[in-house]
Amino acid sequence: MLMETINSPSDLKKLRPEELRTLAAELRTEIIRTVSANGGHLASNLGVIELTIALHYVFNSPEDKIVWDVGHQAYVHKLLTGRREAFHTIRREGGLSGFPKREESVHDAFNTGHSSTSISASLGIIEGRDRNGEQFKVVAVIGDGALTGGLALEGLNHAGHLKKDLIVILNDNEMSISPNVGALSAYMNRILTGEFYRRFKKETKSFLEGIPKLGAPMAKMAQKFEDTVKGLVLPGILFEELGFDYVGPIDGHNVDLLIDTMKRIRPSSSPTLVHVITKKGKGYEFSEKDPCVFHGVGPFELETGSQIGGKGAVSYSAAFGRILSELAEEDRRIIAVSAAMKEGTGLECFAERFPDRFYDVGIAEPHAVTFSAGLATRGLRPVVAIYSTFLQRGYDEIIHDVCLQKLPVIFAVDRAGIVGEDGPTHNGLFDISYLRHIPELVVMAPKDAAEMKKMFGFAVQHGGPVAIRYPRGKVPESTLVCEEVSLGRSETLREGEDIALIAVGSCVLPALTAAERLEKAGVHASVINARFVKPLDAEMIRSVASRVPRIITVEENVLQGGFGSAVIEYLSDSEIGGVKVKRLGIGDKFIEQGKPESLRARYGIDGEGIFLAALSFVREHTFSA
Repeated sequence: MLMETINSPSDLKKLRPEELRTLAAELRTEIIRTVSANGGHLASNLGVIELTIALHYVFNSPEDKIVWDVGHQAYVHKLLTGRREAFHTIRREGGLSGFPKREESVHDAFNTGHSSTSISASLGIIEGRDRNGEQFKVVAVIGDGALTGGLALEGLNHAGHLKKDLIVILNDNEMSISPNVGALSAYMNRILTGEFYRRFKKETKSFLEGIPKLGAPMAKMAQKFEDTVKGLVLPGILFEELGFDYVGPIDGHNVDLLIDTMKRIRPSSSPTLVHVITKKGKGYEFSEKDPCVFHGVGPFELETGSQIGGKGAVSYSAAFGRILSELAEEDRRIIAVSAAMKEGTGLECFAERFPDRFYDVGIAEPHAVTFSAGLATRGLRPVVAIYSTFLQRGYDEIIHDVCLQKLPVIFAVDRAGIVGEDGPTHNGLFDISYLRHIPELVVMAPKDAAEMKKMFGFAVQHGGPVAIRYPRGKVPESTLVCEEVSLGRSETLREGEDIALIAVGSCVLPALTAAERLEKAGVHASVINARFVKPLDAEMIRSVASRVPRIITVEENVLQGGFGSAVIEYLSDSEIGGVKVKRLGIGDKFIEQGKPESLRARYGIDGEGIFLAALSFVREHTFSA
């Protein structure tokens, strides 16, 4: 196989053009096979195979820097840059990351995982290059979705102003090119990227401007005529106005055309944007038909495309979508807002039932928050469904536009806690810490689906800002009776006098499991479902501290500024002594990739870990209690 001969981009450059097409087919097969076993981002990677080959064929990585936006489309890049033999470990614990990672390879110029960062990072690399007197090219590869992010537009604006030799590849998989337009576009681009045209344009402009009185108006007329002609066949006037030379659109699966175009624009000394049209999921029937499902997918059967283990218990995201739809049937004030994550957050059913009450604002989390704040000023109840790790991008807007005005915006904080195989860029381990200190904001976490429904019902009627955090994955089976939700009130699930386990959200049921094991070991544990991170149930904490000598708090969040910290702060501020407190959660580090259950076990927040920590804590403080 050709693929087995490629251990670096220098090996790729030895291949003949016809061999590159064979290589593309082999890479496609390898990615489909590996993702079917490991899960991962399939459709996005299948769409950029030819583009990635062309980039590494023309540019000289790692000397030249290729910066991938988001990075979930960098599997081909990894295969071509010396990681082929380890590729089967991608997204597995201790294996290759599913995203570019500088610690993993010199070919990864910038760590990514969130969208819209590539242009800004690439521009910074160029400025650093020039200040250091270095010589290399920088290419930012960004998708049409990521280009909707404000950060990407800010980067484009700055790049056009600096007029440096940044090359931006716009990977557009939302359009298709008809044969005629594609051919005309390819012809025009060969002209516009040619050295003769560039020199002619520059010399003609200088000549016209040198003519007394008439020169400047004639130069402007010539430029206007050029823009008009280009506007008839090219959708690039916006980028031209931002200071970029626009090339495209071109067929992103024609490797010969891609290589020819890259060779032509490589010497450019000014900002250049190449508009490439690709098909998401190309080469695998099921991902072509449903690229949304195969964007981020678990293990699946190659022959049928069916996900392995996809049936069974409902996910928290799906439960949220169903709950919100049911509430919306009875309350017309409810509006759902997504930042390009309709499927991921479970809002497909809501969008189908209430299309006029659903908004997908694109990859623009800050806008989603402030847009919702505006809706709330008109008496509506907007529910913003955003992953925990992405909501970090709307932090200022949560404070300034929602909470400062006490507006009834509801944040559905999906993927809170350990997410797993996507690794440190996607683990939602900071939201308790970055939300609980904001005035006016109520922060809750359900233990199961029944409680989730009651919490969203409470949030709609509350009349102020509310955040409800819940994890990725299946809703656990639970037969617990769910009490009504009252502001700042916890619920006691089990009584015991030796130790109290105060848990929040996804840690409540594991705490119950731990308590049952402790009972068999002769330790009687209370289990309290905190429900509210803010406001804390101060009465409950005071009562527990007065009758139980030891408290363990359990949360799927970093310990710094987390739920346990809030409990300790209350005890200290209220001058309540005589009780030992231990916090279980995530320490001061970013959590690596791996199976969520494996990571929870490693960091001691599963049933086994809570049991062992509690047993040790009781034995350690038996005589001091």
